[in-house]
Amino acid sequence: MARFRYRMQSILNIKLKLETQAKQELGLAQQALNNEEAKLNDLRVRKHEYINSTRESLTGGLSVKEIKENQAAIKIIDDFIEAQILQVRLAEEGVERATEKLKQCMVERKAQETLRQKAFEEFLKEENRAEMKEIDQLTSYMYSQGD
Repeated sequence: MARFRYRMQSILNIKLKLETQAKQELGLAQQALNNEEAKLNDLRVRKHEYINSTRESLTGGLSVKEIKENQAAIKIIDDFIEAQILQVRLAEEGVERATEKLKQCMVERKAQETLRQKAFEEFLKEENRAEMKEIDQLTSYMYSQGD
């Protein structure tokens, strides 16, 4: 029996490598998103700490300097939070792009695998036909020898 060789195996291998790369890119994009979200969360925690510190200053001794410093810090943190929200959105877009790229790579790989499967099925049919032809020839030869 002959061996099956898919003539476009190199293309299928490339599609598999591209899919693997796309998976890695998606993982990196997701990791970047997680990092940006963690930074945003840290900023929000710091803002909350400044707010609590301002409340304590208001309920304790009224230190105007401390209250103004906390309010200025809160405004700065708000600016940082807005900038970080933008970074999170950019990271989310990166994840979306990586996801789309991965989906496209998977579609292309699956198409190549479908073509390979069809080629393999055609190979099996040809092998079956060749085997049947050989059996028919052997049967004809045996029948003609019997006369």
